[in-house]
Amino acid sequence: MNTPNTSLPEPIAFIGGGNMASAILGGLCRRGLRPDALLVVEPHAAAREQLEARFGVRTLAQAGPELARASLMVWAIKPQVFAQAAAAAAPWAATALHLSVAAGIRTESIGRWLASERIVRAMPNTPALIGQGISGLYARAAVTADERRLVESVLEATGACLWVDEEAQLDAVTALSGSGPAYVFYFLEAMREAGAQMGLSAEQAYRLAIATFSGAAALAQASEESPETLRERVTSKGGTTHAALTALEQAGVKTAFIQALLAAHERARELGDAFGG
Repeated sequence: MNTPNTSLPEPIAFIGGGNMASAILGGLCRRGLRPDALLVVEPHAAAREQLEARFGVRTLAQAGPELARASLMVWAIKPQVFAQAAAAAAPWAATALHLSVAAGIRTESIGRWLASERIVRAMPNTPALIGQGISGLYARAAVTADERRLVESVLEATGACLWVDEEAQLDAVTALSGSGPAYVFYFLEAMREAGAQMGLSAEQAYRLAIATFSGAAALAQASEESPETLRERVTSKGGTTHAALTALEQAGVKTAFIQALLAAHERARELGDAFGG
């Protein structure tokens, strides 16, 4: 992973201290950012105690004047409470760059709630929890090149980054990679069940399935060949792989899977409409 040579601002304030905030906090701490340079607004006392014990960061029960010192504010909250949280933090948010990892909330809404145009919206995914995620990113026009690099430097603590040119494309990112880990887990479930039906233990089948997915993904990443070519290299006419793929094609699995992603894309667009306010 290449990390931009961008010094991080201090402090960085997080609005929300859930799983995605924790993933970013953990990555920043592992890269040497001082815990006292991180501030988290988290209304739940148990969550605050956990964050303080795990990362040594400072926490607040609610937004307050301390936020005015933040050069970067990371919005890591549920979409349905974003407008309320923004209203509470807005008096101290005017000078900060804003990075939102809240699903579905568009930058136009965020800008209206915070009276700011310096907004980057990110769509991460759950492998960020182990530093192997990928985040789709969109920046409003007021965000400078240096600020883009700053956002990359923060989010690359959780994995890779990919910029899109139009905010609507984040709905596709949501459908593909944001929801994508669940698709992998779904196929892992099926492979575990099939393995058990063929005489393996569920544990054996699951171990084989995980290693196969991770190995195939690593091979695809390392190769310059297309997925079609890689698939063909495994598939001998009349062999076991050919039999499996023929059954999948006859069952319409690829078509159904594409339709599933399109359904996720449409739902992402609907959620943006619903929570935009």
